[in-house]
Amino acid sequence: MTVLYLDAYLVMNFVVNYLLLACAGKMDGEPMVRWRYVLGSGLGTAYAGLALLPAWAFLEHPACKAAGAVAMVLVAFGRSERILRTGGLFLVLSCAFGGGLLLLSMVRGTETGQVGFLGPSLGMRGILVAAALSYGFLSLLLRGQFAHTRTAGELEELSLSHQGKTVTVLALRDTGNTLQDPLTGRPVVVIEGEKLRDLVPEIFQDRASLSDPVALLRDLEGRAGNLRLQLLPYRAVGVECGMLLALRVERAEYGKRAYRNCLTALSPTPVSDGGGYCALIGSEG
Repeated sequence: MTVLYLDAYLVMNFVVNYLLLACAGKMDGEPMVRWRYVLGSGLGTAYAGLALLPAWAFLEHPACKAAGAVAMVLVAFGRSERILRTGGLFLVLSCAFGGGLLLLSMVRGTETGQVGFLGPSLGMRGILVAAALSYGFLSLLLRGQFAHTRTAGELEELSLSHQGKTVTVLALRDTGNTLQDPLTGRPVVVIEGEKLRDLVPEIFQDRASLSDPVALLRDLEGRAGNLRLQLLPYRAVGVECGMLLALRVERAEYGKRAYRNCLTALSPTPVSDGGGYCALIGSEG
């Protein structure tokens, strides 16, 4: 007979959900939007609690479980362009976490007859160990996809703040990014434009696309006067002379550095082939 303390079960379920969502988002370079992770984790926890009640036993059906997982992913990453991939990572991490719990329980000689209750039986320490095992295993398995995460100092969290709002993403320190701010001489931060939708929604309310920055800047003139926008010329492989829309944000922080009035170029396309990061920082930034 398994004795289950509901409060401990719900707390552990919430912690596990949050860890899985946060790890999936980090591995896919998604912004760290904690309140969305909290809501997604809370939804999963409520589902788990209801599934324990006899009147809600139908929630144990695989179709209901799948729907619950999809709902969690939509709440946590609903505005992401890579939601399918991030959701896939969440699924794989969940499976790896379950395997980690099972492996740890076998090593410790814990009863494995009711796999769903392995977390409470192993305790918080066991959950954290299993989470670390699953994250480490998946990182090694996808080492080609997320190669930069293994190189110390290459990836850093980048926080951009403007008019009381802040967006945090994962950025690559790129020695090939030689764009410089003409006013300060500092390297320009290049970020996927979509990541700034919450920071500067005015830019994304227009029909013009970031792929045509000249037209977009013309459309925004006079209607977004509080934004310090400009065009930034650049050269890249296959692009002899291109233009990017650039926004001067109030503050940028990455590593131990913090800068004011940081020029940030908005890329219309992903800056990473694998999606492991979504911004580029110059080597001297």
